[in-house]
Amino acid sequence: MNEYELKAYEEVLDWKRKLNKRSSLLARASKKAQTKVNQLIPDRVHQFLTESIKNMVKATLAGSNYTTKKQQGTGLTLAEKDQELHKKMSAFKRTAAVEGAGTGAGGILLGMADFPLLLSIKMKFLFEAASVYGYDPSRYEERLFILYVFQLAFSSDDHRKQTLDLIENWEARKAELTELDWQQFQQEYRDYIDFAKMLQLMPGIGAVVGAYANYNLLDQLGETAMNAYRIRILKTPPQL
Repeated sequence: MNEYELKAYEEVLDWKRKLNKRSSLLARASKKAQTKVNQLIPDRVHQFLTESIKNMVKATLAGSNYTTKKQQGTGLTLAEKDQELHKKMSAFKRTAAVEGAGTGAGGILLGMADFPLLLSIKMKFLFEAASVYGYDPSRYEERLFILYVFQLAFSSDDHRKQTLDLIENWEARKAELTELDWQQFQQEYRDYIDFAKMLQLMPGIGAVVGAYANYNLLDQLGETAMNAYRIRILKTPPQL
């Protein structure tokens, strides 16, 4: 490893330590309450939500594939890839904040529209991140990796630890993965962002909360993506 890669490795270790810390008492209480609510929801409703989000995600993945420039990281060092991702993170955070402010200011109906819009921004960002780090997001295994990075950013303590273990051992374990658990995907994501997004629907403060929440959600996703790809690169360079 060169000097920058050693620095990046230390930053990954710090990030993992932070990631493995227990969530706040409020977050754990909120997750516990949401789990109880989910248990009361009929199976047919869960199935409807799962299929809806599954189709929504697949549509955004397909769209992002056509609009993402491939092999953006070709010939770049890890330092240059990180620098390029930081530029993209800044642009996507601004986009998410503007979108959150706009839909938040529009009340309940536009606030509800924020969910698919923000989801598409996040997925598009992850496609860009994959390309920056030298991975081809048109390949099925890379799209699957993107979805696990997404889950790592937005999930409960227990599921986050399982997902981190999968990402750290991706090359050894990717062959055993065929299809994502979509119900778990949608429940973890909804539970994670429900509190912030509910506040966004409130009149008077929706725009401010929407902008702040979306900006921070993209910031968190960016940090997660950067370190997830660093883990892969520092173990095994990408194969194009």
